[in-house]
Amino acid sequence: MSQAHLAHWPATTWDDAFASLAHIPGSETLLQRIAEEARAYRAGTARMEIGKPYGDDPRETLDLVFPDSGSPKGLAIFVHGGFWRELGPAYWTHYAEGARARGWVVCFPGYALAPELRISEITQQVGRAISAAAEHAPGPIRLAGHSAGGHLVTRMCCEDGPLKDAVWQRVEHVLSISGLHDLRPLILTEMNEDLDLDPPEAEAESPVLHAPRSGTQFTAWVGGGETPEFLRQSALLPLLWKGLSVPTSHVVDGDHNHFSVLDGLRDPDSAITQAFVG
Repeated sequence: MSQAHLAHWPATTWDDAFASLAHIPGSETLLQRIAEEARAYRAGTARMEIGKPYGDDPRETLDLVFPDSGSPKGLAIFVHGGFWRELGPAYWTHYAEGARARGWVVCFPGYALAPELRISEITQQVGRAISAAAEHAPGPIRLAGHSAGGHLVTRMCCEDGPLKDAVWQRVEHVLSISGLHDLRPLILTEMNEDLDLDPPEAEAESPVLHAPRSGTQFTAWVGGGETPEFLRQSALLPLLWKGLSVPTSHVVDGDHNHFSVLDGLRDPDSAITQAFVG
């Protein structure tokens, strides 16, 4: 798609369409509250290893949360969001509890942010993070990601995904929570000053324009109270990949917003934890 063609899209609405925080009451302090809950969880009793490096960049780290005892069932990896340009693993630690309580090692990989790296480079970096994390727990791997993190884990199951076959063959399921699967509209947002997306990269990094890897099992999960654009982004990929005979699911979760949709990950018996590691 050319830049000229994109210019005819309704540009005045795209910033608002992706403004996930702006549509949530009390959003001014929401991320601070989430970070405080994560900090309190890290001060609790769960065994953890925080900040294990997997590369030379200071953000190339893994936070690992371990089950209480016994052999782990496998490795559950959660890739954070933040539109590829903000936040980090320390905001999300408490969302490990549901999978951890069910016997999984839970990993939160960090990655460098835009504008330091382009989205295509972040995709490759997250692939390296998942491969490094795979060395810390045996057994199956379950991938989940939120928002931009949903994009990143979905890129792992595209035909040109960066995971080597030995790691990919361990991946049982990919869960994209409020994931971004069509990056082309982001070219027309103010955040593109940091992302620097052009049409070729936006197309190359849009999972909706890729065929899935063999063996893909995929779920798109989104809150029913999210913006129409996030609802569209979530619905697109299951619709397309079902036509390619891929086992897919699409769940619209009540009236949850872009962040409350994650709350169930703290509960081992919730539907979203079941989708993650069930």
